[in-house]
Amino acid sequence: MFVSVVGLGFRQVVFSFTMFGDLFEEDYSSEWNSQYGKEKKLKTKVLEPPAPREFTNLSGIRNQGGTCYLNSLLQTLHFTPEFREALFSLGPEELGSFEEKDNADAKVRIIPLQLQRMFAQLLLLDQDAASTTDLTDSFGWTSNEEMRQHDVQELNRILFSALETSLVGTSGHDLIHRLYHGTIVNQVVCKECKSVSEKQEDFLDLTVAVRNVAGLEDALWNMYVEEEVFDCDNLYHCGTCDRLVKAAKSAKLRKLPPFLTVSLLRFNFDFVKHERYKETSRYTFPLRINLKPFCEQSELDDVEYVYDLFSVIIHQGGCYGGHYHVYIKDVDHLGNWHSQEEKSKPDVQNEEEIDDDPLIVLKAILLQEENNLIPVDQLGQKLLKKRGISWNKKYRKRYGPLRKFLQLHSQVFLLSSDESTVRLLKNGSAQAEPALQRQEQRLSQTHASESPGPHDGDSCPHWFDINDSKVQPIKEKDIEQQFQGKESAYMLFYRKSRLQRPPEARANPRYGVPCHLLNEMDAANIELQRKRAECDSADSGFELHLHLSPHYHFFNGALHPTVSQAESMWDLTFDKRKTLGELRQSVFQLLGFWEGDLVLSVAKLVPAGLHIYQMLAGDDLTLCEAGIEDGEDIFVWNGVEVGGVHIPTGSDCEPVLINVLHLAASSEGGRCQQVVEAPRVFPSDAEVRAVLTALAVPGGALFVGTTDAVGEERWVAIPEEDLRKTFRAQGLRNGSSLLVQASDDGNSLLLRQGKWFTGMNEVNWLQVQNLCGVESEEKQVKISVTTSTVVLEVRTKAIKELKLMKELAEDSCLRPINRNGKLLCPVPDSCTVQEAELKMGSSLGLCPGKAPTRSQCLKLMLAKCGLPGDTWHLQKTDWCFEAGEPLCEEDASLKELMVCSGDTLLLIEGKLPPPGFLKVPVWWYQPGGPSGHWKSHWDQMDGSPAPTQGAPGDLYAEASLRHVGDLEISEEATLLELKAQAMTLSSSDLGVPSPAFLRAWTLESKRPSRLLRINPQRLTDYKLGRKTEICLEPLQKEENLGPHDVVLRTQMRIPGRRAYAPHVDLVWDTAQGWTACSLRQCVAHFCSLPVEKIEIAKYFPEKFEWLPVSSWNQQITKRKKKKKQDNLQGAPYYLKDGDTIGIKNLLVEDDEDFGAVRDDLGKESQKQLALGRQKSPEALHAKSSGAFSRAKTPARARAPEASLSIHVGSFR
Repeated sequence: MFVSVVGLGFRQVVFSFTMFGDLFEEDYSSEWNSQYGKEKKLKTKVLEPPAPREFTNLSGIRNQGGTCYLNSLLQTLHFTPEFREALFSLGPEELGSFEEKDNADAKVRIIPLQLQRMFAQLLLLDQDAASTTDLTDSFGWTSNEEMRQHDVQELNRILFSALETSLVGTSGHDLIHRLYHGTIVNQVVCKECKSVSEKQEDFLDLTVAVRNVAGLEDALWNMYVEEEVFDCDNLYHCGTCDRLVKAAKSAKLRKLPPFLTVSLLRFNFDFVKHERYKETSRYTFPLRINLKPFCEQSELDDVEYVYDLFSVIIHQGGCYGGHYHVYIKDVDHLGNWHSQEEKSKPDVQNEEEIDDDPLIVLKAILLQEENNLIPVDQLGQKLLKKRGISWNKKYRKRYGPLRKFLQLHSQVFLLSSDESTVRLLKNGSAQAEPALQRQEQRLSQTHASESPGPHDGDSCPHWFDINDSKVQPIKEKDIEQQFQGKESAYMLFYRKSRLQRPPEARANPRYGVPCHLLNEMDAANIELQRKRAECDSADSGFELHLHLSPHYHFFNGALHPTVSQAESMWDLTFDKRKTLGELRQSVFQLLGFWEGDLVLSVAKLVPAGLHIYQMLAGDDLTLCEAGIEDGEDIFVWNGVEVGGVHIPTGSDCEPVLINVLHLAASSEGGRCQQVVEAPRVFPSDAEVRAVLTALAVPGGALFVGTTDAVGEERWVAIPEEDLRKTFRAQGLRNGSSLLVQASDDGNSLLLRQGKWFTGMNEVNWLQVQNLCGVESEEKQVKISVTTSTVVLEVRTKAIKELKLMKELAEDSCLRPINRNGKLLCPVPDSCTVQEAELKMGSSLGLCPGKAPTRSQCLKLMLAKCGLPGDTWHLQKTDWCFEAGEPLCEEDASLKELMVCSGDTLLLIEGKLPPPGFLKVPVWWYQPGGPSGHWKSHWDQMDGSPAPTQGAPGDLYAEASLRHVGDLEISEEATLLELKAQAMTLSSSDLGVPSPAFLRAWTLESKRPSRLLRINPQRLTDYKLGRKTEICLEPLQKEENLGPHDVVLRTQMRIPGRRAYAPHVDLVWDTAQGWTACSLRQCVAHFCSLPVEKIEIAKYFPEKFEWLPVSSWNQQITKRKKKKKQDNLQGAPYYLKDGDTIGIKNLLVEDDEDFGAVRDDLGKESQKQLALGRQKSPEALHAKSSGAFSRAKTPARARAPEASLSIHVGSFR
């Protein structure tokens, strides 16, 4: 098994190796080949043309290796009919032509031309998938570019830019601007003089945030409804007032384009871990959206602001790789949304009524023929073509053969004198037409009423999932599945609802396509049909070998040619779709003359010669239905005899070539001492004792030759009662050896041969060979067994009889040995001989080591990596090469864990807990500061304690975080039980009296993250993963937090020193809401200060910045159409447990600055870090580790990212 292993921990190892040798290799040795005398001639495969479109009637686009992002965008543009038709409106007089592209003086705009051809192919060319090779060549891309993945949002901008450049000087110069460009106006309103300063900017697409935003409408609200207020230390310079003033900044949509493109910011950068990541949280978007609340002008009719979703480009995977596909709304009803199965459901009952009446079916076929006349053989073929099933399979059992049915209905059908043709009588024709019309009318009515499709009166467009070459219909509700997860929406495309398509464009792919492209596609379709017909004809041709009976004679149990092979066998290429009757007629015409019956039979070359198996009957059967295969041998004869000899036929009497060994007869009539070996032919259904009769031996024994696992030949006696069995029942095949021991020979022959034999009555054993590499007196032993003997018992007895060490009983396994001496997979000890499918007398190898399990795989990998210890485990990666679930079961085999050859496993430090348990690393955590929780901070407001010069962000860096051990605990345990067990891990002198004096946090990046607040709650309810770490914070008093209580770290700012006093915890009850007003009141009450005399701010340690918390909902202006309730959990605060809140006492300090000295140092460090980003990743990681005091994690090596570009000529 070939497995890639990546080790994670203190070292990183990447390598590949072959695991467990050939343990899982199967025996693929060739079987006895029954084809003798010649080899089959290989036919040259005709290059197949592209497959036709499937039932959706839509064409996909082939992936060149990494162009799924391009395919998804091209399909979106193709299903934007206004864009497609605007591009089609540009003729060769403006764009040039392909014939002139090599002319240096001609300005051929190759990219628009290739896009036109691509769209025409997607509309009209009958192929399942189009190729983008010519298009990417026009971009100037190489094969490396076509294999490289890129971002579809980046491609959208670059492709539109290339099109704008390509269309300069044409009537389509404003195509992109007209369809996709909108306008945003940014305004700043002075709070003093109310003057407005505005700046207008164009947009091609709207880029909206995903992180911490519920959906598209919320993101647009934040962008175009909420205001940014300039105050405090961030004042605005008003040109009218000519000074710094308070102001409000806002943005609005001024001009909306016909088609709105929305790009979702799924990919972000984690400044803590210094790596990119994909935002997979739930993000909703509506099928119809009204943009009126986000627009500057709202006087227009509401329909001008309403947009419908028509395309969703979806990204599947992570930020370093993945796959794109697209959900498309078929605006023009070009596709067929209902599958063939769904369409056929309403017709099943009526079609069965017609199919059950062969009279109506045959009448319908004859009515379509000229003069209502057709050969009988072709009538069966027409029936098969029309109904998809032959007469024999559908009607023969009930109505008999076809000719008999036609004879019985002589009032309708008229057979010729030789019964080769049939005609429909006039009265039968007159009777058939009304009945047929009634049936067809009923079918058409049923289809029209019960099987709606895209081309009927249904006005609702359908959705399709276009995934490169594959096109599948989907339902509208399936779009909701792309709101979140690794496979989620990445780009959204909306069109104005008022945009209506002309009726003539509905279900008409030729609408708007210029004539020269229509002619080109029509010619291409004709060429495709021709190539498919050629390919179909080449695939339908069977190579048949005709053996002519006049050139054969029957000898030694089989047919043999009397002349050369060229004269006795003719090759004939024949269409497999034709019938046996047509084949017989062709053979007759080929021979020119044949006397008597002409019978065709399937024959086969066997070692004994040519043998006939079955006669071909049923002239109305096609070759495939008759079971004839390519390269078949056909024997042409009269069906009875060859050369006056009756020929046995069938597989039962197939001749078998046996090697017979016996003592030659002496001249005196006795036996001489010379052993004679000669081949003999016997029918398979003959009794084995026929060998004695053929050798004229009155009595004796027969022995069959076999070879054991080590290659030694031995003879096994055939019991006397088995001599009456046939050769086939005894298992004798071509090439088998039989040794004849006459009754008067004794054992002399076997002794002279030096070979040993075994009687069949002795075979109730298994042979076990010593393959452990340990010396033993015997190399192999026989262990008596029954079918119910357990394999473990066989292995134990073998070790005992081989006199090997008893220790091998715990570290060995039995592996079957095939006839070529190859070791197969180990046999489980718990199976019986019958369950393990071990045959009596077979050989097994006693090998060192158990059958490979997860633990063995782990040990071997550790040895390969040179890693010590047993505190490691394995995790299997998914298709994105991201770590999946760990392999937990210790004794499970790799097959049970579904580990296959080629899988990548991660070798990760840390031993896995038993099933149902969690292994939780536990840390003791005490925040920094001289007093912490043990002394009241408010009693020291006189400044007696030494203030910390750092910002509160250093709270975690300076905290005492000590690992006290790992805790294995049941998933069903409560949080209180976890705290109690954690107290036993450390001999800490903190003196915590009980678990109620501990506060539990999850730990991420060496910082407390999520607060676990309810002690009686089970750990499973907290959904703790296998990588979760817990830190316990000691408290001065008991704490019982409710579900609405939030723990915040509050720090009072020391006036005039740009520093903060040690923090004190504040428990804030959010039952009345997460509002700024509620938080200010809680903080004021906690500090015993008036609400209006305090200012509070949230600290962002990763940015070294403070954000003042105010009642910002009161700043919404009157022109806002919607008042959004403030929620500190959302943007821009994202408040949660453990956040730091700075408090400023306005009675003693009116400075608006919240910053500290360490904030300035941190920002300076970030600037230096940004300047050094061009340095090596190792240097960058070292700086970031020093700046933020984070744990060191190995950086993932990534391939350098290449920019995307499209090369366009100059047309100005």
